[in-house]
Amino acid sequence: MTRTPTPRRYLSRPEVAAHLNVARGTLNRYHLPPPDAFVGALPGWKVETIDRWDAARPSRQGKASK
Repeated sequence: MTRTPTPRRYLSRPEVAAHLNVARGTLNRYHLPPPDAFVGALPGWKVETIDRWDAARPSRQGKASK
């Protein structure tokens, strides 16, 4: 039996905003990490990438985790 790999899921900008629980307009002020992939011309991020970036950004240092 051949197993089909699960497709990789990338977050769009609106999904990143929802994941971080911020308004989409607020996300425009953030300096996001480079995208992990592009779907056409649209950037996409792995959840792990956004979580690492969020934990390391200066305004989050020293604050309790989600």
